[in-house]
Amino acid sequence: MDSGIKETLLSSNTEQKSDLKGNICDESKKIWRVALPSIISRVTSFGTIVVTQSFIGHICSTDLAGYALVQTLSVRFVYGIVMGMSSATETLCGQAFGAKQYHMMGIFLQRSWLVNLVTLTILLPVFLLARQIFELLGEEESITKSAGNISLWFIAFVYSVVFSTTIQMYLQAQQKNMVIAWLSVFQLLIHIPLSWLFVYVLNWGVPGAMGALCISSWFLVFGEFVYIFGGWCPDSWKGFTFAALKDIFPVVKLSISSGVMICLELWYYAILVLLAGYMKNAEVAISAFSICLNVTAWEFMISLGFMGAAVVRVANELGRGDAKATKFSIKVVISTSFLIGIIFWVLCLIFGNKLGYLFSNEEEVVQSVSDLSIPLAFSVLFNSLYPVLSGVAIGSGLQTKVAVLNLICFYGIGLPVGAALGYVTHLQVKGIWIGMISGVVTVTLALSIMTWRTNWDEEVSKTSARLKRWYLKSSDEK
Repeated sequence: MDSGIKETLLSSNTEQKSDLKGNICDESKKIWRVALPSIISRVTSFGTIVVTQSFIGHICSTDLAGYALVQTLSVRFVYGIVMGMSSATETLCGQAFGAKQYHMMGIFLQRSWLVNLVTLTILLPVFLLARQIFELLGEEESITKSAGNISLWFIAFVYSVVFSTTIQMYLQAQQKNMVIAWLSVFQLLIHIPLSWLFVYVLNWGVPGAMGALCISSWFLVFGEFVYIFGGWCPDSWKGFTFAALKDIFPVVKLSISSGVMICLELWYYAILVLLAGYMKNAEVAISAFSICLNVTAWEFMISLGFMGAAVVRVANELGRGDAKATKFSIKVVISTSFLIGIIFWVLCLIFGNKLGYLFSNEEEVVQSVSDLSIPLAFSVLFNSLYPVLSGVAIGSGLQTKVAVLNLICFYGIGLPVGAALGYVTHLQVKGIWIGMISGVVTVTLALSIMTWRTNWDEEVSKTSARLKRWYLKSSDEK
């Protein structure tokens, strides 16, 4: 009898392990179906910014510092708002797809375009008055002059971001983002030879590098338009409609919450670059800090791919009304992203002292980058966790709570620690970077606790109520 019971228990345990393994494999397939195209598109799209920085860095060190200021301050400031407000599209489209309200996805996309275009137009003085702004902030005159010229080129780029980010989120929610991956790859393949042609063959210098960036960024947008308007999204795109103007204020409210959440993350890094500008030998400090920041940001694109997968999977399962599946998906996507983060952590520890040569010929800059290699590696590790946890929040519409956590952890802990270590203990740029890591670590812990304590059955009810409140009949419905 005892042996029979043991055999039954062993058989039951084996079946449970087999079921768990099968469920993990199934969930991993769903995650990678969203994450892989998203990773490819984000890495290659951001690669155009890194490539542009590399070309400019080999033209002039002052222009490299000017580019770094604009890209890490002005562009991050505006991009943070646009991308943050676009994440509302990610939430709503993901939940609508899960609830099979496919036609609402096109309406949500158009609402996002309207809100973001108006917002970006209001923010244009950030680029038009960049030189004056940086002068008021006390940056060196030669750097601010270069930054003022470069910032004007970024206007065309940021307008393309309005469409590229929202369309990616729209297609990602319905698992059709492989086309974005291919377009992004072509974008990078076009950008590199175009930059070489404009900078070295035609000898257009910095304007040539920035012109290539604008052309390649709009190539991606036009490709996305062809895909959507060409009939490849028949269920979710029913054409332009005045319905996009209805209930726009609740969308604006959610967009603002999303925008604040993302902005507090991106501005955090921008302010740290600003602090680096007040260090001794500011040109070297800004250049080295921005190089390391762009390396982490490039790896961050992989984490954003998993963040996108977390958004889609959480939003889809909440839209379907399955709290248990939501929790299981969260566990799998976080574990997968963290394992990849460990791989890049090891790579940074091994090759971190050679990174500077990819962006500059200045030995001081290269050495400063090398000094940051160990903190850089740990930044990469923690960057594999907190974006995914943020994605869980976006998928469930908890952006406001995350915004509060970002404010406390980044600005209440990270910035003061970085300033103290950089200026008081004279660790310079390394001290600022260590402070940055302290903010990231605390927000990761806070988001982990918030996710663990969330009542997912309650979130299912909230999602259902939201979708019913904003539902509009399709033209196909009688």
